[in-house]
Formats: sequence, C-alpha cells, structure tokens
Amino acid sequence: MTQVLPPHAEFLSFAETLADASRAMLLKAAQALPEVTIKADASYVTTTDKAVEEKLREMIIARYPDHGIFGEEFENINTDAEFVWVLDPIDGTAAFVAGIPVYGTLIALAWRGKPFIGVIDHPLTDDRWTGVNHTCAFLNGTPVTTRPCDTLGSAYVTCSNSDFMRPDQLARFTRLRKQVTYVQYGGSCFSYGALASGRSDFAVDAGLDAFDVYACAAIIQGAGGIVTTWDGSELSFDMDGTVLAAGDKSRLPDIITALSKN
Repeated sequence: MTQVLPPHAEFLSFAETLADASRAMLLKAAQALPEVTIKADASYVTTTDKAVEEKLREMIIARYPDHGIFGEEFENINTDAEFVWVLDPIDGTAAFVAGIPVYGTLIALAWRGKPFIGVIDHPLTDDRWTGVNHTCAFLNGTPVTTRPCDTLGSAYVTCSNSDFMRPDQLARFTRLRKQVTYVQYGGSCFSYGALASGRSDFAVDAGLDAFDVYACAAIIQGAGGIVTTWDGSELSFDMDGTVLAAGDKSRLPDIITALSKN
C-alpha cells in the first residue's frame, strides 16, 4: 500500500525560497573566476559551494530548527529526524569552474529517510524543476511527465561521468551501453531534469551520494518515473552510490538485468 505523504505546499514553497537565495549567489559568483581547491576525493570545491550551503543551512535552522540537514560540504545534523533537508549547493562544480552552465543547486526534503520534495535550480539557463514524490513535477511552473520507452534497445541514456565508476561498475555499464541507442555524457543534474521532462529515457550513474540525487528522485518520481540503485533498492542516506533513474517504470527490470554483476 502506498504511504500517504505529509502536506507539501509549505515545504515546497520554502524549498523554492532556498533556491531563490542560492540562485542569487550563483549568478553573482558566475561573474568572476572561482576560488578552487581539491578535496580528499579529488573533486573540486569552491568558496561559493561552501558559502551557498552555509546560507541555506542558516535559513533552514531559522525556519525549522527541529529538522535535520544532510549536506555535501559540512557535517550532517540530526539525520534521524522525520524531516531532513538534503543539500548540494553546486551540483556540477567542475562545470561551474569551467563556466559551462549545466551546474545547479539541488535542494531536497526527505521524509522518514526517503525523497519527498525536490528542487533542481539552474541559474544561468533560468530553469527550475520542482516536484513532490509520486505526486507532481514542474519545469518553470508547467507540469512535466516522463515519457514511455518501448524497448531497452530504443533508449536514449544519460550518464554524468563514467569516470566516477569503479572498474567493476564500468564493466557493467559498458555492457548496458552496447544495448541502448545512445548515451549522452555530462549534464550533471540538468540531465535528470531533462529526464523528468520526457527528453530522455533513463540515467545511469555511480559514485554519488544522497545529496546528488534526492532532489532529482523526488522530481522524477513526481513526473511518473522511478529512481533506485542499480540493484533496484530504494535510495537511502547510506546508499551504495549507484543510481538508476528510469522514466518508464516498466523498463526498470530490463535495465537492472543489463547492469547485473553476472
């Protein structure tokens, strides 16, 4: 039986208020060269990543002091709470550093550990996807839905970066890649928004964390799709890093089989 979700209007409105704040900061930051450092995992981080997340955390704590926060740049807070905000201040920091405008801010609200509300905000293209899990999804206020996919062989696939995959995962992805029509690389969270809008069929990634995917999952599932790990498990804060987002739920078993270890 499908779980009844809490009322979402107030939370979604506040999530958009957070996105407004992050957008203003990113638009200003885009006018100058970023200050970049390399994290322990060899990924980029900029002063803007940290400043945006600090601002969003301040706003959340002021509005909902009993909620938890799961973010990319700072220590997590109260992640066992019923409601937890999941933040990626700049998804696609490498694109931000290079001045390629596919980077955005991901803001999600998890309920009981699962994606509930999501915002994907892209300042430089003036695009914002919003959604509520299994309920609704929008692009710039207009409803969006995922599209049907008749066969695995006809699928148009996206992958943010196969370099994030371990050798065994890359071998499984390569096997899948040979069975589909085309794979588009790059795009960061913009490609997940495009999937929600019915522009592609599924996305496959690895090496991700909850803050990379919870907002995308709420929106895609609000648009009629499904987001799981490669083995079909539900997303969680301690997920294994693999992500499979399918616009057409009926294709999920085929994709899981193609990505299987054997």
